[in-house]
Parts: sequence; structure tokens; C-alpha cells
Amino acid sequence: MVLEKISLAVSLSVLFSGIYLWVGMLTGIWKYWQIQKSPQARAHYYVDIAHRSSLLYAPATLILAVLAYFSVWSDQLNLIFVLLNLFFFSFSILSYVLHGFLQDTQNQFRQPHQLGSRSIAPWMMKIAMWSLVVAELGATAALLLGAGLNLFG
Repeated sequence: MVLEKISLAVSLSVLFSGIYLWVGMLTGIWKYWQIQKSPQARAHYYVDIAHRSSLLYAPATLILAVLAYFSVWSDQLNLIFVLLNLFFFSFSILSYVLHGFLQDTQNQFRQPHQLGSRSIAPWMMKIAMWSLVVAELGATAALLLGAGLNLFG
């Protein structure tokens, strides 16, 4: 089967959607294992979050692929928008997995911000979160605008 040339932005989005789905399945096994071992029949809070967020980022990333596919922006610009989202989606999942593995907190925003036996400075958390918010919202808005201009412009 021969497909038309798909841009790198679309290809990476589809690939990472599958990766996030697979991570969601793996963390689901981890979650089930913890539930079976727990007297309260519960997994660690961040194991549960890692599982659910991975499964939610999988279809969200497919939506990014569709938006990039229909976008009027250049392939390079669409790639930047997709990569910003993929970076922060991946960063979020990895941080949840890390907190689940370390079992160091049930609220990563509670001060002092724990990472294992160490603390993260409040300003670092603020920069990380504001960067995530601006990058994800901005990049997704740009893809949405680019697709909208193509479809309705």
C-alpha cells in the first residue's frame, strides 16, 4: 500500500500516540499489581495518574496528528507545534511514573516539592508548569488555527 507523503509532524504524532497507549497499558499492569498487593486494594496515587494520563494523551496526540495534517502552516512550523506538545506530554507522564516509582508524594504541588529524598525549589515548579501551560495551549491553538484556516478559510 502506498500512502501519500506524510509530514514528520504527523508521523511523530501517530508514533507517540502508540507509545502513550503502550505506556498506558504497561502502567495499567503496574497499577493492577499494586492493587493486588495493597490491603486497601489501591495503587499509589501517581501510578494511577501515570496510567490514566498515558491513556488520555494517546488520543490527544492523534488529534494533534490530524490538526497538523490539515494545517496551512509549513511542515517545519507544524513540527515545532507538535514537538512542544510531545515534549510536555512525555515530561508529564515521566514525572508521574517517577513519583509512582519513588512513592515520594501524593501531591507534587504540595510544598516542599518532593522528588525522592530531595526537594525541588518552588520557582522551578512554577517555571515548569507555566512553560507547560504556555507551550501546550499555544502550540495546540496554532495547530487548531492552521487546520481551521485550511478547512474553513
